Amino acid sequence: MTFLMPILSSSRAGATDTMPWRALVALAAAVFLSITIEMLPTGLLPEMSADLGVGAPLVGLLVSVFAFTVVVTSTPLTALLKRMPRRTLITMVLVVLGLSTAASALVPDYGQLVAVRIVGGVAHGLFWALVGAYPARLVAEQHLGRAVSVVLGGGTLALIAGVPLATALGQAVGWRWAFGVVALLTLVGALVVRLVLPADGAAGAAAPSSTTSAVGIAAPTAGRRGMRGVIAVSIVTAIVMIGQYAALTYVAPLLTGVVGASPAAVAPLLFASGLAGAVGLLVAGSPIARDSVRALVGAMLLLAIALLVIAAEPGLWPAIIAYTAWGFAFGAIPPLLQTRLLQAAPADRRDAASALYTTAFNIGIGGGALVGAVLFDAVGIGAVPVAYAVLLVVAMFVVVRSSRAERARARVVEA
Repeated sequence: MTFLMPILSSSRAGATDTMPWRALVALAAAVFLSITIEMLPTGLLPEMSADLGVGAPLVGLLVSVFAFTVVVTSTPLTALLKRMPRRTLITMVLVVLGLSTAASALVPDYGQLVAVRIVGGVAHGLFWALVGAYPARLVAEQHLGRAVSVVLGGGTLALIAGVPLATALGQAVGWRWAFGVVALLTLVGALVVRLVLPADGAAGAAAPSSTTSAVGIAAPTAGRRGMRGVIAVSIVTAIVMIGQYAALTYVAPLLTGVVGASPAAVAPLLFASGLAGAVGLLVAGSPIARDSVRALVGAMLLLAIALLVIAAEPGLWPAIIAYTAWGFAFGAIPPLLQTRLLQAAPADRRDAASALYTTAFNIGIGGGALVGAVLFDAVGIGAVPVAYAVLLVVAMFVVVRSSRAERARARVVEA
């Protein structure tokens, strides 16, 4: 990743012409660990099932427990803890996440593991509410898209490398050791975050030095917009994630039954899609995507086209190319949504906006799995990409309408 090269450059928070690489990379590493923890059970289903004496579907529900806990707790907890300094809070959340993961490695039965995962889900949801808004504390408006892409790049790397490596470790020495190693790394990550992030105040408070300018650039216009833009972004997020997870939950039968790949090709195709997603994420943080609305609509349009090509069953290689384009387009969408969210949110309510976004994201995860199951059973797996494409058209409509309404309100204010 080219964005890691300047890591030793200035880490001055909120600098207008430089990027605080140490702080951004520390946050990206925390995101990497958080996503790895969330997805750990998916790669170790057989090992955990055999050890705990429960069926694989029950082990899979440990991921759902995380998502449901986030939906219920992230927004109220963010509001409750809004007066606590953000650096302190994000450090504490990582410590809780690390300790809960360590406890997961030690509990003797499935019921206790569910309880521990609930604690981890609380920390996970609050972490995402904080980390989603944090780039706006560190960089000026013109660097926001790039900073968001760097931080969210940790999640992409977790799916490409973190979960597979943890899975390989768990298969080699036992799933409990895998959880323990990731827990230790998370506690180390909490210490790094504490040392690297600049001291700050509570939610919406100005940080020292020039961080005020990073928030203040967008504050006058964002304050006038209120939370309407945030609600629009959250609605779009829920719509897109419902479609993505409806397809992602059943990606193996989609690849074998619709794309036409062999079962042995599923893992390499998933890896190729992950790499394409990493490229899409880099593009989302480049000057090409400086206009977040146009870039977001463009990514959704490309994704919708790719899905319809797959649904048409054009043959193996055209479908594989379309599947790779799907990975590329979706890789750009979350950072573009997060950037759009921070641009739309009032400066003093960015943590609350990020919590709402996190809730919408996890509603999409849970809802997508349900929608996918219904479509799969009622119509067949071939209907899933078509339904996803339709949802993307709806999402594009909401993005364009909310953008036009925002510009109209801005003209009225200026007049």
